[in-house]
Amino acid sequence: MNHIYSGLTDKSRFALTDFNCASFSERLGKGNNYKIIWARQGNITIGIDGYQIIVKKNHVLLCSPLNILDIEPHTEGAISFIFSKEFYNLWDYTGKLSFQDYLFQGALILPLVRLNEADTQNFELLFKLFKKEFERKDRFQGEMLMVLLKKLLIMFKRMVNNRCENDEIPNRASTVIGEFSYLVETHFRNKHQVTDYAELLHKSPKTISSIIKKHTKKTALSFINERILIEARRLLLFSDKTSEEIAYNLGYSEPGNFSKFFKKNVGTSPTQFRKRVFTPVT
Repeated sequence: MNHIYSGLTDKSRFALTDFNCASFSERLGKGNNYKIIWARQGNITIGIDGYQIIVKKNHVLLCSPLNILDIEPHTEGAISFIFSKEFYNLWDYTGKLSFQDYLFQGALILPLVRLNEADTQNFELLFKLFKKEFERKDRFQGEMLMVLLKKLLIMFKRMVNNRCENDEIPNRASTVIGEFSYLVETHFRNKHQVTDYAELLHKSPKTISSIIKKHTKKTALSFINERILIEARRLLLFSDKTSEEIAYNLGYSEPGNFSKFFKKNVGTSPTQFRKRVFTPVT
């Protein structure tokens, strides 16, 4: 199964697909695509940013355009909703951040969502509606796919809200956590300190640190550092950039400072990390 809708430009794209094919890269697509991968029929193994994870049956993985995925060809039982930034505008008409921005940020809001029985039934219904819409070929198809996608994302927003309520996270704290997560995702390459984000959020660093520590059991700085490390590992594994180039890409004016930061958190230097990963074991 591989249904693709293209809008007025090649960049405006939405796809409903499985991975039961020889070339999964064609299914995942290239460019700035968001991906919602649903393990519909059983557990599936996915490589994400160099790590292997198991997505259990009736769990959904939310991936941003930055995530590099690797799925074995002919993987059965998975369904993916893939859409470009151009297909779905993530900003509302006021210019403020909308909740969709927060759903795909994995630093504070886990991108792996478990579907309960009711969620699964709703997913199945939406899946059938998506398939039916792809059978129609008229000028309203794009609008209808947009409506269905919005419905899908609203479902996830409700799941996140319910989880926050179950964890007894107040709405105010949930908002701060979501906004902080989005800002880290947007600015981690050039803003490395909690004070940088406090300024953007118009709150004191102490307030932000206190809220995040209380409700996530991690410090605000650790989330910033983790996001930098995710990108550093991704570039070391999937690009031919030197460690110095990666350092500059991540906002370090001195490559030596990046190397010290990486070694402190990973236990090895960037060069040793890359060499260790790609050196065959004999």
